[in-house]
Order: sequence, then structure tokens, then C-alpha cells
Amino acid sequence: MDRMLTFFGVERARDELPADVWPTGLAPIIRLAQDGSGKKVADEALYGLLPQFAVEVAYGRRTYNARSETVHKLASFREAWAKGWRCIVPAENTFEPCYETGQVVRWAIQFYGSVPQGIGGIWREWNHPDGRKVLTFAMLTVNADGHPVYERFHKPGDEKRMPLILPQEDWGDWLSCPVSEAQKLFKQHMGPFEVFPAPLAPKAPKASSVRTVRPPKPDADGQLF
Repeated sequence: MDRMLTFFGVERARDELPADVWPTGLAPIIRLAQDGSGKKVADEALYGLLPQFAVEVAYGRRTYNARSETVHKLASFREAWAKGWRCIVPAENTFEPCYETGQVVRWAIQFYGSVPQGIGGIWREWNHPDGRKVLTFAMLTVNADGHPVYERFHKPGDEKRMPLILPQEDWGDWLSCPVSEAQKLFKQHMGPFEVFPAPLAPKAPKASSVRTVRPPKPDADGQLF
């Protein structure tokens, strides 16, 4: 993970986090420093955005993905979106459920050569009941109809979705542009991608796979990196 953060031009002064991240787990995000300097910083945040009305961390199992079409109006996300609290989530790969064999199999999707991906997200602080301030985030997703790779995934008949993978030239705009301009970056990334089966090891949590992650159920997304 630290190698990826170096790729994005930021550093993190702390021990390595787990390579695989599931909803409500800790993951690094990249955002602008809150001192107005415009500097990019890496912070650790819970995967699953927690609005102030959430009463427990488990709420994040419903809010780890934010649809680009509704992020501006859903109660869980609209404040973070309106205030421009955007971040980039670094990842080497994501995972999706594939049904092409007639059974659900988790597949990995990555750039060729495992070049890190920058996934668009939103963040916000949450006041924990014990008094702590906790940083949380969600990834944005876009429709994947017609995409040469992501259209292969998810249960037949379900809508095809993919993470908002940002081209490197858009990283700066995503972090700093006005809210009114951010929607222009809601695009399918065409790769190049390489994909391959990546089933979970025995005794690992059940999940179809990963894209960004959804609650652990047989055909949902569930793991991040």
C-alpha cells in the first residue's frame, strides 16, 4: 500500500495496513489538506461513509458505494458531495462477481502491470459515540453498460456498475474543482485492464467479489483491494 501512495505523491507515517479491505475496515484515502495549503495528504478512513445521523459503524455496510447518479441527493451522501469533500482511493485491483461459468466466481480487475488505480470517492468525519472523530469514505460508481470489461460482471439481469476510476490527468481536478464541475468526471475508464479469476481462500468471508464492496451476501461486491 505504501508503494501505491508513493505513486500518488503522498506519504503515510504509520505501519502497513492490510492489503485487502472490506466494508467498515480501514483503508488509505488521498484528499487535500484541510489547512488550505492545497497539499495532498494520505489519511486512514473507514470504508463506508457515516453520516452524522448514523449511530454505529455497522451503518457503513450500506454506504461504501455511492452511485454517481444519486450522490447529490441521498441523505447519507449529499452533504459530503455538496461541500466538495472528495478523495481518491488508491487500489491495485478491485474484484467483481462473474457468472459466466454458471456459478459465481470472484474475479480481479487491474491495470496491466498492476499500475495503481485512483478511484473517485467522498469522505466525511463522523462523531463516534465515545467522543472520537472518525474519518469515513465511500467510493463512487458509474453505469458500466457497454464497457468491454465490466459488462461481464454481476448477476445476469442486474445493472452493470463499475468504480469511478479516474484517469491520472483528472486526479487534481477531482480533488479541487468546484462541485458544479465534478460531475463532468463521471465517465467509464476504458483501461487497459487485465482480469483473472481470484477466488477467496478457504474460510475467508463469503462474498461474490469486489469492486468497491457491498454487504457480504452471495453475489454482492464485498472487498476493495
